[in-house]
Amino acid sequence: MARVKGRNTKPEKVVRSLLHGMGYRFRLHRKELPGKPDVVLPKYRKVVFVHGCFWHGHYGCRRAARPSSNTEFWNTKIDGNMERDRRSVISLESLGWRALTVWECELRDKESLKETLKGFLASPDKEQE
Repeated sequence: MARVKGRNTKPEKVVRSLLHGMGYRFRLHRKELPGKPDVVLPKYRKVVFVHGCFWHGHYGCRRAARPSSNTEFWNTKIDGNMERDRRSVISLESLGWRALTVWECELRDKESLKETLKGFLASPDKEQE
């Protein structure tokens, strides 16, 4: 597991490339925000988390199948990741930020992902609704 990168992964780079191509400018891995979001768009007060389906337990995804050996370890590890992700989003929302989670499996359809990102960033903040 030491070789598993935590930032600047291929899925993150794909999302960043799409956002940049759409004209959005952003910051990366802001330490002062809960969960250190992968992409931070301060102008919009929005963040994007790019999650690997396996590591973050994407429900219903075939890539998220848990190993059949050492199950106690993996269940504890992945359940802990899911709980930490949930707490991070709640903390961000309490600070007035909106969060979007992009799953690794969603990267296969880049046009759909582009529409999802566009819709997320174009939607008004909760205070304006």
